[in-house]
Amino acid sequence: MPFVIEQNNATGAISYWRGGGHQSEADENGVSLAEYIHLLYGLIRQRNARRVLMIGGGGGTLATMLDRAGVETVIVDVDPAAFEIARDYFHLPEHIERHVADGAQFLKKEKRRFDAIVLDAFSGAEIPEHLVTRGFFALVKSRLATRGGLCLINLIVGDDDDPLPHEIGSRMGTIWRNVRLIDRPDW
Repeated sequence: MPFVIEQNNATGAISYWRGGGHQSEADENGVSLAEYIHLLYGLIRQRNARRVLMIGGGGGTLATMLDRAGVETVIVDVDPAAFEIARDYFHLPEHIERHVADGAQFLKKEKRRFDAIVLDAFSGAEIPEHLVTRGFFALVKSRLATRGGLCLINLIVGDDDDPLPHEIGSRMGTIWRNVRLIDRPDW
């Protein structure tokens, strides 16, 4: 699938577009300019996570920011080009562990536990259906640290009437006692 890298000459910001979707935007140092990435980063840091799994890499800005804070980060993405783009344009450090794989298949084989698992994987504007099933969430829970493990999901919704967040939240609620939806009208 073709991609576009765009640089704003006035600010130095870099944007990554793929398949019509905006994947990442960062300053010249690889720090994300997307508010939701800073929200994810803040939630992960509040939990003092030491090992994070990211399913979906985009430009790797969250991984880069976590790495700079000393957090061990593992990225899984189905597209090998995503890792090259993240390295070449968004400063993804070479030592960050990367796997070209489907997130569910990776979790089935992976035995390590993570303090946080971030799902930010899209096919177009949609999260692949198999990554939002009750079975997938049970698999995620089995790979989280036993106390205080955190599962974070980025969703794109059409409008306030879109049932997707509540449907996914309900599925997650069958696995975890505490499920929260964070929404901002301008995101």
